[in-house]
Amino acid sequence: MAKQPLNFLCICTYFKGVDFLKSCKAEGNNVYLLTKKTLEHEAWPWDSITDTFYIENWNQHDVTKGIAYKFRTIKFDRFVALDDFDVEKVALLREHFRSPGMGRTTAHYFRDKLAMRAKAKIEGVNVPEFTNLFHNDDINNYADRVGPPWLIKPRMEASATGIKKIQNKEELWQVINDLGDERDNYLIEKFAPGDVYHVDGLNVDGKVVFARVSKYLDTPFEVAHSGGIFRSASCKVGSQVEKSLQKMNADVMKAFGMQFGASHTEFIQSKATGELFFLETSSRVGGANLAEMVYYASGINLWKEWAKIEAANLRSEVYKLPKEQNKYAGIVVSLSRYEHPDTSNFKDKEIVWRMNKPWHIGLIVISESSDRVLELLKSYTQRISEEFHASLPAPDKSL
Repeated sequence: MAKQPLNFLCICTYFKGVDFLKSCKAEGNNVYLLTKKTLEHEAWPWDSITDTFYIENWNQHDVTKGIAYKFRTIKFDRFVALDDFDVEKVALLREHFRSPGMGRTTAHYFRDKLAMRAKAKIEGVNVPEFTNLFHNDDINNYADRVGPPWLIKPRMEASATGIKKIQNKEELWQVINDLGDERDNYLIEKFAPGDVYHVDGLNVDGKVVFARVSKYLDTPFEVAHSGGIFRSASCKVGSQVEKSLQKMNADVMKAFGMQFGASHTEFIQSKATGELFFLETSSRVGGANLAEMVYYASGINLWKEWAKIEAANLRSEVYKLPKEQNKYAGIVVSLSRYEHPDTSNFKDKEIVWRMNKPWHIGLIVISESSDRVLELLKSYTQRISEEFHASLPAPDKSL
């Protein structure tokens, strides 16, 4: 007996999630896409999309009323946010239409960096020392107790956007005063040099069913603020840090109430002490083509499996993860001084993916050996730096 198609409204104000849309359709569902009018000419998988709804800019009231009008003839079974910036907006839609999935309170733990840290601390997950910017005395007490440098971070931005490094108390107050009435939308935390890791995972029925640990070879902050080259590589499976981060990731997912779906979580290991700290998480697939890197290392397509998990949850079916493989992968990506860089001189057999995006250059390699992946990334980074690399200043949404 054929399954009754489910109606998925996928909301994405950036161009991403193509494999999610394809997989959702392949599972026998109807896929509706809500996106910005400026993205209508992107390479969406039109054969997988039943209908598309466009908006000029996001206005929660107008979007809600528009969906309510469509709801009269289309019974939407699930609302899915495909990008970090859409998570909280879609949580509000779920609550308004009483749709299953993550509500606003839980969504805050996956969007608001202050909420993340406060919840993690309460649940016993190790976090860098931090404070909000609400009360002047609290800020002064923090600065006197926790030595600089510090990072001021926007609570709701993604990646390293809007982060500023602070060296002393005088500079701290200058930045806070410059923020004016926006200061309550920021937090301050201790900056400690260290290696930054990310755990990309899938969650079902409140449990982590898949997670792959990788390490940024340059931190996202360094890449964003120093015009560097983005690199990440799989961690050695079974190593002490890999096992510790698998556990910490599971602890974070449990603490934050993640029931089902994809997650991308970042941790830092202090260079001084070796201690691991939770940095932030998100209820979506990691960006910067990390999903492709995870796929080549493990054989698990995070976008596709996320779509299957959503459908299985709605149908009260048991989700089964495909068989994993344990290879090592690494990615290197850079802005390019050429619109269409020629990568034909990169000829190693380990190359499995080449970026096809104007003014960018990128490669993914796989191997049975972690050392071989790191060796290739080191070589490619030097060549890209000398022959292709370009940089732009980091976006600063705060000051």
